[in-house]
Amino acid sequence: MPNALLNLTESLDRRILNDPALGPDVFAELRSSQRELGLLHDGRPTCPFLRPHILSRTQYAAIGAAAEIIAGAFEKVVARALDDPELLSNLGLTAAEETMARLDPGYSRLCVSSRLDTYLTDSGFQFLEYNAETPAGVADQMQLEKVLYRLPHLQEFLNRREHFSPRPHERLLDSLLDVYHEWGGPEDRPHIAIVDWEGVPTASEFGVLKEYFESAGYETRILDPHSLEYDGQRLRAGKFRIDIFYKRVIIHEFLERFDDSHPLCRAYRDGNVCMANSFRVKVAHKKAGFAILSNPSYEDLFTATEVEMIRRHIPWTRIVRKGTTSFHDQERDLVEILRTARERLVLKPNDDYGGQGIMIGWETGADEWEHAIERALAESYVVQERVAVKKVAIPMFTDRVQSQEMFVDFNPFLFQNRIEGALVRLSASSLCNITSGGGQTALLVIEDP
Repeated sequence: MPNALLNLTESLDRRILNDPALGPDVFAELRSSQRELGLLHDGRPTCPFLRPHILSRTQYAAIGAAAEIIAGAFEKVVARALDDPELLSNLGLTAAEETMARLDPGYSRLCVSSRLDTYLTDSGFQFLEYNAETPAGVADQMQLEKVLYRLPHLQEFLNRREHFSPRPHERLLDSLLDVYHEWGGPEDRPHIAIVDWEGVPTASEFGVLKEYFESAGYETRILDPHSLEYDGQRLRAGKFRIDIFYKRVIIHEFLERFDDSHPLCRAYRDGNVCMANSFRVKVAHKKAGFAILSNPSYEDLFTATEVEMIRRHIPWTRIVRKGTTSFHDQERDLVEILRTARERLVLKPNDDYGGQGIMIGWETGADEWEHAIERALAESYVVQERVAVKKVAIPMFTDRVQSQEMFVDFNPFLFQNRIEGALVRLSASSLCNITSGGGQTALLVIEDP
C-alpha cells in the first residue's frame, strides 16, 4: 500500500478505534441491517468489519488489467482444449461435462461473469483460482455500502476523499442483456431465471438480485432445477417463460443429479435458452487450468504479454500425478516434490468449492500429508506453491471494537472479461472463504492521493 494511502487508512482506523459511540447498540443495528439486506451465509451475518477494504485507483487498475489478460488467456486454453483431446483430458472433465461443454452457447465470450480469486502480497498480488462457474457475491458490494457507509466515521471520510464505488450488480445485468441479444434473443424485456438448489447458503443474494433486476424492468424468478419444463420451444417454470437462464447451480452437481434428458439440457442443446454462464465454462473452472497456464510447455498458446502476466501473477501449479515436472528451473519427480517441499505446497481438489478438500502443507503434519498425497494421486487434484499472503489490520466488532490482523482474499469480478469491483474476504486463518468462517467487507477505491 502506498505511504499516502497507508496514512489515510491508519488515520481512519484510529478514528474508529477511539470512537466512544461505537458500542452494543450500534453492533446490534449492524447485524440487524445485514439480516434485512441479505448479507448472510447460512443465516450468519458476513461483515463484522467497521470499514471497507481500501485500495488506490492505481492498485485497483493494476489488478484489473492483469485479471483481464488472464481471463483472455483462459479463453485460449478452452478453445485449444476443445480441439486437443490430450489437453482436454488433462483438465479432468467428466464425460457428461465434456459433452455439454462442446455445445455452442450461442455467444462469443466464454464467461458472462467470473471471478479471479486473488491474494494480496507485500510485493503485489497472485491469482490462485478462477471461478468461471458464475460466482456468488455480485450483489454484496451494493448491500455492504448500505450497512457501512451510513456510519459517521465513514461519511466523514468519504466526504473528504474522491472515491469510486464499483457497481458489479449493474454490470451483471448489462452483461446478461448483452449476451442475450448476441445470442439472438427477440424479447425487449427478457424474463430472467436465477437457478440454484432450494436452500443453498447463498440464497439470500438471489432475492437481492431479483429485486434489482425487477426494478430495472426485467421480470425475474428464483427457481430450483427440479421446477423446469421444456415443450420443445420454450424453457419454463409453470407459466413463467425463461429467456435468460442465470445459472447459479454448480455444473458438476447438476450433471450428477440429471442426465441429458433434463429440460435445461434439451432446451440448451436446441438453442432455445440463453444460459449464462454456459456449460462450456467448466473447462476453465477446473483448477487444472492453472497447471496449464503455469507450465512452460504450454507457452505457445499465449502472447508475450500473457506469458509475462502468467509468470508474474500465477503461482507454480501442477496436476498431481506420477512423473517429472519443472520446479524452479529443475526437472524433478513430482511425488518427490510433494514429499520434500510440504511447507511450501497446497493440495486442492480439481473441482470443488468452499475450501473443501484443501490440504495446506505448512499446517499439516507429515503423516497426514502423506495420506493427502495418496488421495491426490488416486483422485483429481492439483498442487500449488504457497503464496506469502499479506495481512492487514482492520477494525471489527464482536462485543467491542478491536483491530485484528487479517489475511486478505481480494477477488475481482469480471463481466465479459472486464473488471468491476471485487468480493473482499478476510480471515484470521489461511482459508479466507466465507464458507469456512471468514468474513467480508466492501471495496472502496480512493483516487490516488
